Amino acid sequence: MIRFIPTILFLFLSVQLVVASEDWGKTGHRATGEIAEQYLSKKAKRAIDKLLNGASLALVSNYGDDIKSDSAYRKYGPWHYVNFPFDSSYEASEKSEKGDLYVAITTCIAVLKNETSTQDEKIFHLKMLVHFMGDLHQPLHIGLAADKGGNDFQVRWFNEGTNLHTVWDSKMLDSYEMSYTELAANADKLSKFQLKALQKGTVQDWMNESRDLCKAVYATTEIGGKLGYRYMYDYVNIVRKQLQKGGIRLAVLLNDIFG
Repeated sequence: MIRFIPTILFLFLSVQLVVASEDWGKTGHRATGEIAEQYLSKKAKRAIDKLLNGASLALVSNYGDDIKSDSAYRKYGPWHYVNFPFDSSYEASEKSEKGDLYVAITTCIAVLKNETSTQDEKIFHLKMLVHFMGDLHQPLHIGLAADKGGNDFQVRWFNEGTNLHTVWDSKMLDSYEMSYTELAANADKLSKFQLKALQKGTVQDWMNESRDLCKAVYATTEIGGKLGYRYMYDYVNIVRKQLQKGGIRLAVLLNDIFG
């Protein structure tokens, strides 16, 4: 029996690495949830505490990824991203019959606002909304179908073979070596004007903003490129800003939903 343990452990760790590489990663999503907590109204905070039985938004922020290992939730896979050509727009592009990230967020909002939704439905869609708002602000999640949102865009990260999606998901944050609480605590200080500017807009506006950032990433990154300290210097503060935007805007939605 003992001889099988290394194999089982290897398979378990492999699965964990695959799951963690699909979006911001656990640290990024938790930071977004932690930041959102700071901007919740008292009424929204009470409603959320009741639904989540006191659990924090950071704690439930990775639920959308955690359920991927359960085949019963497979239909939600396409809800983590939206892809369309750079020379097109979301409105003009062909939509997936299985849904996409924009559909996911608007569906979660509708369920949470619907007075006839059950308690379980609201809990599920609240957890998913927290996760999806993190995804919305990871620019490679508003990417291209041709390379699977950068998953087929091969690069080297400090001489280690990887792909562009993973660099933005987790490699930069891992190299930054901050916990999610440290990332949240060290988010940029904002003036009232700056905060209001980030809070403005719609889900579609925020999606288009991430799409513009995605275009900029592609314009400055070459296939097979060797990425390292200079790439961190150019982009890690943008990653931090995206986490902050995601948290602030998640709170905007939750305050609207729960009053």
